[in-house]
Amino acid sequence: MQRGAEAVHAANPRVLVILSGLNNDNDLSFLHRRPVHLSFSHKVAFEVHWYSFSDPHQWTGGNANRVCARVAASVVRRTLYLLARGWPVFLSEFGVDNRGSNVADNRYWGCVAAAAAGLDLDWALWALQGSYYLREGVVGHDEAYGVLDHAWLWARNDTALRRLRALQRPFRGPGLAESPPYKVLFHPVTGLCVVRRPLMPGALPLDLALPVQTLELGPCNETEAWEYNREHRLVLRDTLLRLCLRAEGVGRPVRLGLGRAGCAGAQARWLLESDSKLHVAVHVPPSSARSEMLCLDVGADGRSIVTNRCRCLSGGGSGCDPESQWFKLVSSTRKVANNSILPQLLLSVLKYLEVLLFSLF
Repeated sequence: MQRGAEAVHAANPRVLVILSGLNNDNDLSFLHRRPVHLSFSHKVAFEVHWYSFSDPHQWTGGNANRVCARVAASVVRRTLYLLARGWPVFLSEFGVDNRGSNVADNRYWGCVAAAAAGLDLDWALWALQGSYYLREGVVGHDEAYGVLDHAWLWARNDTALRRLRALQRPFRGPGLAESPPYKVLFHPVTGLCVVRRPLMPGALPLDLALPVQTLELGPCNETEAWEYNREHRLVLRDTLLRLCLRAEGVGRPVRLGLGRAGCAGAQARWLLESDSKLHVAVHVPPSSARSEMLCLDVGADGRSIVTNRCRCLSGGGSGCDPESQWFKLVSSTRKVANNSILPQLLLSVLKYLEVLLFSLF
């Protein structure tokens, strides 16, 4: 590896030198024992491949949270540990069968997308091409992992393509400091983030839970800045009013609690649960003999953010699918969307007063 890197550098000192690992580029752990020492710097990067089949038989059985945690930890031990040592590492190959019928790939995607967003990895997707002139002796061999269809005319899977968009722009990194660091609530299986929609016209948010605020999945460039503080509260940072994420019960939309009272209590205290740490959950007061754990989830409309009883935290095997409840708290320095609530509150109050005065006189 070292001799090869020096040979590339000698041939062209201006090019980036990319160093690959063993076992189909799945293993760079040997660098623990034999670190690379080069005569040049600031132009070297390591690469890693990560597919569902990189860890054979893992994704087709067992609890998805445990599999995700186990596989992700293994990838860190084998390759991504180099990030903590200051080396650039990029995910040079990953992808799924875009026909949607590969169970292992379908279960793997949310996990790898969460890791890529959380570590802000640069990446290259396998593959663009939809087919080959000749491959493995087959004329017109189909590429099931291709972004394009067999004829190279249209996207093979529009949904798979859309969920990549959030990863196409860095969340943070060198040269990207558009805002002080904040958290994004990223939903890896859809590639969307939790965003706040405007108040409904004419609604007056007088209760502590602001029921007229809508939280739903949307493009990650429309998200606001969340803070996850020591009290495990998820607080909107850049607002004049203190607004906290708050659970309201099973199957009910989450709300924004207002002020000290709205941010208090177990229903506004969010913990990262399950082995994968992708369940964002509250322990609500007991309705019977014991407390109940509710997790962020996507509503039946495929867009609204609700809470439901947490699924597949430890049991359930391969038949249990938790991925609609997987949310990743991602650090970001992207420019923050401006969705100030104060003008909307003032407008609602004025309309309420207008109705009140009209009724009195």
